[in-house]
Amino acid sequence: MSPSERPFGPTSLAEKPGAAEPWRDPSAEPFLRIEKVTKRFGDFVALDEVSLPIYRGELFALLGGSGSGKSTLLRCLAGFLEPDAGRIVLDGQDMAGVAPYARPVNMMFQSYALFPHMTVAQNIGFGLKQEGAAKPVITARVAEMLAMVKMEGFGDRKPAALSGGQRARVALARALAKRPKLLLLDEPLSALDKNLREATQFELINIQERTGTTFVIVTHDQEEAMTMATRLAVMDRGTLAQVGTPSEVYEFPNSRFTAEFLGTANILEGVVEGVEAEGVRIGSSELDFDILAEPAASKPLGSRVFVALRPERMRIERTAPGSAPGDNRLVGRVRDIGYYGDFFVYHVVLENGKEVRVSQPNLRRRTERPVDWEDTVAVTWDRQASMVLPE
Repeated sequence: MSPSERPFGPTSLAEKPGAAEPWRDPSAEPFLRIEKVTKRFGDFVALDEVSLPIYRGELFALLGGSGSGKSTLLRCLAGFLEPDAGRIVLDGQDMAGVAPYARPVNMMFQSYALFPHMTVAQNIGFGLKQEGAAKPVITARVAEMLAMVKMEGFGDRKPAALSGGQRARVALARALAKRPKLLLLDEPLSALDKNLREATQFELINIQERTGTTFVIVTHDQEEAMTMATRLAVMDRGTLAQVGTPSEVYEFPNSRFTAEFLGTANILEGVVEGVEAEGVRIGSSELDFDILAEPAASKPLGSRVFVALRPERMRIERTAPGSAPGDNRLVGRVRDIGYYGDFFVYHVVLENGKEVRVSQPNLRRRTERPVDWEDTVAVTWDRQASMVLPE
């Protein structure tokens, strides 16, 4: 059975609650196995023994900055690059030496790469035509794809007559028309404006759930990865810094790099000074007082650690000048305020010059700010908000 004849399915992870997290099952067999893949360009190591299991029906995100290796890994999966070492196994088949056109893989490019001289219908059916599919099959599949991306009636238009969001949907329809086992998406929504990008993210999720196709998406957009992915991998200098569900990586980062890369974090340095009934006590020379964290965050006494604090987990309120700091309580002065409509971001400078950021939701319709520039404020947080990371 050729890829274009293979039916979509099985149902996605989101539609199978009993098997929604196969990565937690030691007996589950990965659909895609990336095993110690290394890729060099001269002396530069773009991928350094990357190993990663991805399961059938996942929407997996590779997240990282420029030069982290995410696009190189995607090109290795597509067959555009051959690894220098390691192997890639897709649905039990080793991809070594398999040409890109012979792989049950398709790709949605960042530029969409639509043929400008072809109509929407011709673009969608192009891969099937190249494969030699019968005309009735192509016609039926194109109609199916147009319905899937909600573009019925657009088949006769040229790409130049479409909006950015419509071109993205046509590119997705073309990529799915041959019913690949694996769909690779390279920064697919980066050209869209914020509102359209957010709407298209959910369209992609719904289409992925309906088709059950395994998606691997490359993005540098943290919100995009957090919104769309069943799991994500944060990449750094050709390695996997951390792999997990979006909530796991955000709430429990394993390093300072991950805490700062995914979201925003205030980073404080300290030393573990004791474990008490109420939690771990961390001495911080940066703050001239101890930070309290949960007992579960315990590290050996004397360990140098970083404490990461998410701005949205901190509270801010006006306080009288001369107020003393204390456990998880800072006193400082508001230097800058950012107004984002739905929330405020406050830049607070402490007496020793250290600056922290605090974000607060805008819960009431008003023009005045609850805290203003140059106000003396107290910043507090619960011990559960103190994320203790190794040095």
